[in-house]
Amino acid sequence: MTAFSVLDLVPVREGGTLPQAFAAATALACAAEALGCGRFWVAEHHAMDGIAGGATSVVLAHIGNATSRIRIGSGGIMLPNHTPFQIAEQFGTLDALFPGRIDLGLGRAPGAGPELQRALRKNLHQASEYFPQDVVELRALLTGDIDLPITATPGLGAKVELWMLGSSLFGAQLAAKLGLPYAFAAHFAPDHLDGALALYRRDFQPSAALDRPHVMVAMNVFAAETEGEARLLASSQQQSFVRLRSGNPGKLPPPVADYTNTLPAPAQAMLAHIGQAAAVGTRAQVRDGIAAFAARTGADEIMLCGATYDPDARIRSLELTLDACKTMAAV
Repeated sequence: MTAFSVLDLVPVREGGTLPQAFAAATALACAAEALGCGRFWVAEHHAMDGIAGGATSVVLAHIGNATSRIRIGSGGIMLPNHTPFQIAEQFGTLDALFPGRIDLGLGRAPGAGPELQRALRKNLHQASEYFPQDVVELRALLTGDIDLPITATPGLGAKVELWMLGSSLFGAQLAAKLGLPYAFAAHFAPDHLDGALALYRRDFQPSAALDRPHVMVAMNVFAAETEGEARLLASSQQQSFVRLRSGNPGKLPPPVADYTNTLPAPAQAMLAHIGQAAAVGTRAQVRDGIAAFAARTGADEIMLCGATYDPDARIRSLELTLDACKTMAAV
């Protein structure tokens, strides 16, 4: 049976504030826990007015205090932005505070221009070349499987669940080689989905952490009582996608009716392409869309994504989605 989790970017809405964004993320995490979701992940982004999860480990500590059972983690930490030692300390601390609940999803993409590189005091493109070695070092800092000249405290001995994130074949290859669970970001980059999952499963090498391949795939899901209402909810994120791809990112905008019909053909094509990893509509439509996506990918877990301008609408969408998927096996 497919398990469900939630990814949140901690969106800052137009007319909203940072405290409101963190409060909305916390309310969503509490709802996800109450509804039986397995994980709640927060993504690291920097220097973006509309995303408040930059200090990812701090946000996770806040969410951990508001919840009691759900696993919390990064989806992901962009390791080239950091040193393995720093992340071992941060997530070792989280594990000590919330034992048995911490996931550490790792990504390679620096996703940064020269201004951010200067601010972080890093050559991020060079750092990304060392990503495989840094992952091995980080794992050793947590597990002690390799002798290192320094010990991370907190860190060593922490029962952190490591994940490899990706949207290309590179992450799939590394996850397979290291025997890590693999999460694919189909919600914004579906191009290599089928090839990456096939490669990961074919080349997987068992490890101390995992004896067989384990796949999670992210998809955008917007559920409402009517299809029209669901499409209206989805339009806020669609606007954000278009603005980001146009080089003009900003805060999450209010929904716009019939938004896609107002767009030029290239923008419509871009959204349609991303839409292959999406389910938008009523309970039945979302159930059928998720069932088809699960059948296509064979995913062990589905990560539910999709920001809405009204935070309560996202919680309601999650409720409708999970209620609908109770009958997914019967589809």
